[in-house]
Amino acid sequence: MAASDLAALAALFADESRAAFVLALLDGRAWTAGELARHAGVAPSTASEHLGKLVAGGVLAEERQGRHRYVRLADPGIAHLVEDLAARSEPAVPPAPRSLRAASAGQAMARGRTCYDHLAGRLGIAIADAMTERGLLRQDTGFALTDRGLAWFDEQGITFVRKGRRPVARGCLDWTERRPHLAGLAGAALCRHALDAGWCVRIGSERAVKVTPAGESALRTGLGITAEALR
Repeated sequence: MAASDLAALAALFADESRAAFVLALLDGRAWTAGELARHAGVAPSTASEHLGKLVAGGVLAEERQGRHRYVRLADPGIAHLVEDLAARSEPAVPPAPRSLRAASAGQAMARGRTCYDHLAGRLGIAIADAMTERGLLRQDTGFALTDRGLAWFDEQGITFVRKGRRPVARGCLDWTERRPHLAGLAGAALCRHALDAGWCVRIGSERAVKVTPAGESALRTGLGITAEALR
């Protein structure tokens, strides 16, 4: 990559509205331009201009269904880049929330959320720590599932297909916990299973998730995680 290419990529994130868009899209879903405009508090025409730059720069992928235009993060690598930038730019002393609603939303995001297609927050860290303690995951030489870890996924009925260049497991720096949680194919499969099996449910309008009683039971049985560690 030439220096000019790196500068051009960095410039795509160097706007508050565009930054708000990519942070919102970390929920892994596709948004319309209008939804992102309302989220960032900008005019639809302004949002369209910004989205055009992000699509042209390879940060976002565009989908059209009839008259509707949807955008999502281009790939998991972009999601990891955004989450890593968010972790590194988070102030050491976060500003006080401006309202009770903002405080509640912030607490919910810190407790558990999706980071693109895997679990993050205290929930994600608790899972990564429990897997490491049980010899299912190695973190000492980079994130890697052990043979026992691969067997554990099979026992839980959680499947993933190895394809492309995406690693089976990788660490993703958590912007609230400042430690890595589990990403990669395994992290995505675990998150998908948690939502499909009702271990977690989405709450609010952002990325926050809540562990259900069924999820508490499954995580306690499968990984020895106590309910208190998830709150």
